[in-house]
Amino acid sequence: VMEFIAEYFIPVVLLAGLIVGYIMKNFLPTDNKWIPLVLALLGAVLGCVANKSVDLNSIVAGAMSGLAAVGLHQAFKQFIDEGTIIYKR
Repeated sequence: VMEFIAEYFIPVVLLAGLIVGYIMKNFLPTDNKWIPLVLALLGAVLGCVANKSVDLNSIVAGAMSGLAAVGLHQAFKQFIDEGTIIYKR
C-alpha cells in the first residue's frame, strides 16, 4: 500500500506546499483550519501543471502532495518541539 501511495507524491508540489503553508501560518492573518484546504487545492492545480495534463491522477497526486506538506510540517514541528534535535557548535 505504501508503495502505491509513494508513487503519487510530486516533490516539487510538496515543496511548494511547505513554502505556501509556512507563509500562510507565519505572515498572513489566516486561521489554521484553512491551510490544509488551501494546500490541497493548490496541490491539485500544481499537480496538473507538473504533469502537464488535467486528469484525475494529476489532481489526486497534486492534492495528496499538498496535504502531505501539512503532515510533513507537523512532523518536523513535533520533532523540533520535543527537543530531539541537538545543535552542535
